[in-house]
Amino acid sequence: MSPYEAARERTVLENKRKMEALNLRHLSAAIKPPKTPSPMKQKRRRIIEDAVVVPSPPRRSRRLANLPEVKYAEIAPHSADRMTRSPRKPTDLLYLVSRGSISMKARLEAARKAEELESQLDPEFPSFVKAMLHSHVVRGFWLGLPSHFCDTYMPKQDSIVTLVDEKDEEFDTNYLAYKKGLSGGWAGFAICHGMQDGDAAVFQLIKPTTFKVHIIRAASDEDE
Repeated sequence: MSPYEAARERTVLENKRKMEALNLRHLSAAIKPPKTPSPMKQKRRRIIEDAVVVPSPPRRSRRLANLPEVKYAEIAPHSADRMTRSPRKPTDLLYLVSRGSISMKARLEAARKAEELESQLDPEFPSFVKAMLHSHVVRGFWLGLPSHFCDTYMPKQDSIVTLVDEKDEEFDTNYLAYKKGLSGGWAGFAICHGMQDGDAAVFQLIKPTTFKVHIIRAASDEDE
């Protein structure tokens, strides 16, 4: 221990002896009054009275102040005045017509016929066969194209792709390059041609952004 620390230790002990000699700790305890518990404050309940709403007269324009008040009410229109629903288009009727359940055998047969048709097409124009599923022609109407076909022949950015049916009628669709499929416009083509789950189609690229589409119908159990 250094001389400074030794002197500091002696000073601390000396002060401690003086404090004990004065007996200050016991005197402070005797002078301090005892703690008494404070009375609990009673909480006052807030009484919320229902506000009385005084009806006020409706505000009217000065130009209409002298005119009689018009009262509006929900009145059912007369049957003769009701709006009649427009009849469905033939394309919608084609979509609503169901050929019944399609067996796996009929699906495979439609795909086989589509592949046979593809083999007879001009090989100069690339093509592929697509079997129609529920998400293609019933709900969603999203048609994904083969990835290898898109990487080789389709544009690298979103573009308009034209579908030409067997009657040479054209339908424009939106081709999404990053998803490699047809979105907007494909639903109209599928509904117009009555395509259903189980059918097969041959897509032949006759121009950079134009497909010739050949549809092969799948026979239902009722047709068989």
